[in-house]
Amino acid sequence: MTTLEEAAALARHDRGLVVISTLRSNGTIQASLVNAGVIAHPATGETVLGLVTAGRIKLANLRVRPQVTAIFRDGWQWAAVEGHAELVGPDDPQPWLDAEGLRHLRREIFAAAGGEHDNWDEYDRVMAEEGRAAVLIRPDRIYSN
Repeated sequence: MTTLEEAAALARHDRGLVVISTLRSNGTIQASLVNAGVIAHPATGETVLGLVTAGRIKLANLRVRPQVTAIFRDGWQWAAVEGHAELVGPDDPQPWLDAEGLRHLRREIFAAAGGEHDNWDEYDRVMAEEGRAAVLIRPDRIYSN
């Protein structure tokens, strides 16, 4: 059995790059490459996969169909994390997180994915300007080769 932490470890050498797949309204798959990392859910404390995105299509898909699959890999070794996404952002407010909490959550996810920044104020400004949302994925199933 693979854990979320073991799956995420596969992408550490590659700055947390993960392929995320969402479901379109016509039943086809939409995939994109994102940076993702393991964090504690800010409201529940449970371990989740987090990513930050402004992807219009990805967010639109997840608002209606929150099912998501993340694929981590290192060479031929891979792991899949299937789960349900919860969105937190300017267009997806949550009662348990204010604007300041969202600012910190974006930073936490970025760092968990292996990101480093020498100007956090600039990072915060760009994230807010672009309307980036945090996506928190609660794993339902994790498997690997």
